[in-house]
Amino acid sequence: MITATGLKKVYENKNVVLEDINFKIEKGDVYGLVGRSGAGKSTLLRCINGLTDYQDGSMKVNGYEVKDLNTKQIKEFRKNVGMIFQHFSLLERKSIYDNIALPMRCWKYSKKEIDSKVNELLELVELKDKAGARPRNLSGGQKQRVAIARALTMNPNILLCDEATSALDPSTTNSILDLLSDINKKIGITIVLVTHEMSVIQRICNKISILENGKIASQGTVKDIFLNQPPALKRLIGVENSILPEKGRNIRFMYSVAKLEGSELIVRIVNELNIKFSIMESSTQSYRNDKLSTFVINIDDSDFNLVTNYLDKNKVEWIEIKNDGNEVRN
Repeated sequence: MITATGLKKVYENKNVVLEDINFKIEKGDVYGLVGRSGAGKSTLLRCINGLTDYQDGSMKVNGYEVKDLNTKQIKEFRKNVGMIFQHFSLLERKSIYDNIALPMRCWKYSKKEIDSKVNELLELVELKDKAGARPRNLSGGQKQRVAIARALTMNPNILLCDEATSALDPSTTNSILDLLSDINKKIGITIVLVTHEMSVIQRICNKISILENGKIASQGTVKDIFLNQPPALKRLIGVENSILPEKGRNIRFMYSVAKLEGSELIVRIVNELNIKFSIMESSTQSYRNDKLSTFVINIDDSDFNLVTNYLDKNKVEWIEIKNDGNEVRN
């Protein structure tokens, strides 16, 4: 659905903003572009819908090479690509109903079509009783719901979100992310989300690319990124490499609390395998509608196959971490 190949963006002052960008976003993905300020996330997002041009490489969206579209084609192309921003961009003099209806009126839809669609979207974002209100009468979270509804009026198959929750408090952020997740499931829309907040990525995304200095430093599924903990992730969240024992072997494993029916896998390993080991790291974090527990344990060389076979049997993802911090994939 969205494929970037060797994409490069250079400003007129010869400042390279994006270089050798490669990724593929499938239909129905909730894809995160994450990184520090200035990493190139928002510029990359704007390349997807043609708001920013690029000099080299390719950006194909819905089968179209974005930079090759002429003025008429790009206008039609953007009907299929909705976008929401950090600061809502609502018209203060217009009612909530009129703000949502604006794109359809620009495309000269009939009053009946507009009324049907706007009411449908007001219900979807749970603002049916706010149709006649003005933006100034709404909370930040409600304003973002209006922006989401407006972005969906043309029935796009892609929704771009540029720091859409950065101006919201944590509770409101979660409600907006839950709404986006629900929309993704209900209508199958592909969502591309720019953020610098890892909690946002964990709550809603299934895949991510981590950007550093205009390049993709790491990419993959959210689960794999948090299991493997590549250097780019550690730099982003400020985690230093653990000091691991010189003896024995170290294993990092991650498992779903829900799938193991809430039981503590670490306790089961002790009881069922009857071995001793040291816990070097442990954490439990939310991931979409699940909770993932992650452990790093140090075991005797002689117990390595016993433990890894047990993890494989229980379909638990794991990797070995060498004493120098390098990882060995299973």
